[in-house]
Amino acid sequence: MTDPVLALVLIVCAFFALPAIRFFKTLDSNVWDVWHTPIAAGLAGGILLRIIGVASPVSIAIVLTLAALYVRLTGRESEPFDGMLLGAASGAAAALALVIQSETECRTLAECLVAGAVAGYGTTFASFQVTDKIRRAIIDVVTVIAAIALAYVPQFIRDDRATATAVVIAIPLIAIVAVFQQWPDVRAELGHEASLGFINDSDVRRTAHPLLRLGSGGWADRRAHREFVRLANKIALRKRQQRNRPDDIARLYQVEIIKLRMQIQEMSKIDRDVISASNSDEEPSDTMARSK
Repeated sequence: MTDPVLALVLIVCAFFALPAIRFFKTLDSNVWDVWHTPIAAGLAGGILLRIIGVASPVSIAIVLTLAALYVRLTGRESEPFDGMLLGAASGAAAALALVIQSETECRTLAECLVAGAVAGYGTTFASFQVTDKIRRAIIDVVTVIAAIALAYVPQFIRDDRATATAVVIAIPLIAIVAVFQQWPDVRAELGHEASLGFINDSDVRRTAHPLLRLGSGGWADRRAHREFVRLANKIALRKRQQRNRPDDIARLYQVEIIKLRMQIQEMSKIDRDVISASNSDEEPSDTMARSK
């Protein structure tokens, strides 16, 4: 397989892997609304670099950081690792325009993915973890510098094909590790929600565990359970983000948390009613079977 073909195959793999990992992380199946902006922004950046004929690590990192800042305005990413995945998607889209008729297809792909992932992570961290505007601007500048520095790394690795393949694999793996690292925190937050009576104790583990939450969790409707898990995990996220925030921002988060609590309580009630109705329908047939 030639380098151009391998680069295109890896780009396609990235476009499949990144949404799949984000779904595993958030259970948000609304693919188009989430991904069309970062992909379009990255593709536009790649076309721009293609037109002006400059595709150095510096220019790639700057353009993809600008794309990440634009994507940040949509508010789809809510955690740094979400931003990392969306930034990597922008990088893959930019690479799609740059690897065509390039002499270093795989290296360019690796540079775009690394720069995009770093830019997405840094800009999202600045947006959701830092409240002071000056500090946020400083972090954005540091993000650009870090994206440039790491985009240069593939140039010091002799095997471009192995580098590109490793980057395509590494970014989703980092996100998976992050999901399991957050598991204890999510479980603690949901345990607090259970102590307040907003969710059942039995739902805490099945909602917080990265693998158990993918199933039906004892619910009558698997998709309803996944939506319940998505909302419950969003509550845990908002509670973490609420801390160390100014009072006005904290109140906005609290309003959203109250709304989410009402939603998951209503969903739990509906599921219990469905299961009770199903059990009631089965009881007469069981009685008739015993009488026979």
